[in-house]
Amino acid sequence: MSLVLRLLHGELAILHLPTDAAIPAWLSLSARPLVSVTHTSDELSIVCPSSEVPVGIPCEAGWRAFGVEGKQDFSAVGILSSILSPLATAGISIFSISTFDTDYILVRADVLEKATTVLRQHFQVLKPQ
Repeated sequence: MSLVLRLLHGELAILHLPTDAAIPAWLSLSARPLVSVTHTSDELSIVCPSSEVPVGIPCEAGWRAFGVEGKQDFSAVGILSSILSPLATAGISIFSISTFDTDYILVRADVLEKATTVLRQHFQVLKPQ
């Protein structure tokens, strides 16, 4: 498996809202580099650019994302594991998001350089476009 990862532009924030919360009116689904909204019976989680989060809204800011380039087939096995294993070995925690087409791996901005170095030992890592 020859994966190519791309570092996305900009810092992201992760928000945790109560399950009965509405999607905030300030959230723009067209914000770049990505916006993810996940609703479960226990929570509403949002990942969006830190710059989009209004002052005073509690969030975990300071995340950067790598995206797996290209569409990933549902039958592909071990994609996330192959990416996460070297990061775990290096002691780097992650937050992952999977979409219909691909996967995103978020790392804290303060370990971005270390994460990039680790990932480059196993994959081609492209700069942001």
